[in-house]
Amino acid sequence: MVPLIWPAKNNRGTRTASITGAFVALVLALQKMREQDLIRTMPVSDLVAAASVGIVGGEPMLDLAYVEDSRADVDMNIVKTGAGLYIEVQGTAEALPFGREALNRLLDLADSGMRQLFALQRGLVGQHLEKAKA
Repeated sequence: MVPLIWPAKNNRGTRTASITGAFVALVLALQKMREQDLIRTMPVSDLVAAASVGIVGGEPMLDLAYVEDSRADVDMNIVKTGAGLYIEVQGTAEALPFGREALNRLLDLADSGMRQLFALQRGLVGQHLEKAKA
C-alpha cells in the first residue's frame, strides 16, 4: 500500500497532491523492480513535490481549497526537486496583475510547504534515492 502524502492543511490542490503522491508511488514501484532484478539502478535520484499557493483577499495562502481557489486573485502551482531546483512554475493573475514582491512571497510560501512534503517523502523513500539521503 502506498501512503498518502499530505502537508499540514491536507494538500487540497488535487494536481499538486497527485504529483507529490505519485512520486512516492513511482519510487516504490522502481525499488520493487530493482529487488526483482528487472532494473539494475534507480533511475530517479532526487525527490519531487508540488505545492499550490495563491493570494486570496490580499493574503498569501498555501494549499488552497476549492472555495479559496475559486476566489483567488493569484493562483500558482510550483513543482521542485528536493535539491531546490524548479521543474514548473505556473501562475495566473485571476484578477489584477501582481508584482515581483508578491511572486517572491508566493515562492517562499511554496518552499515552506514543500519542505514539509520533502521531509515526509524522505522518510518514506529517501533511502532509495542518492540525493535524498542527505
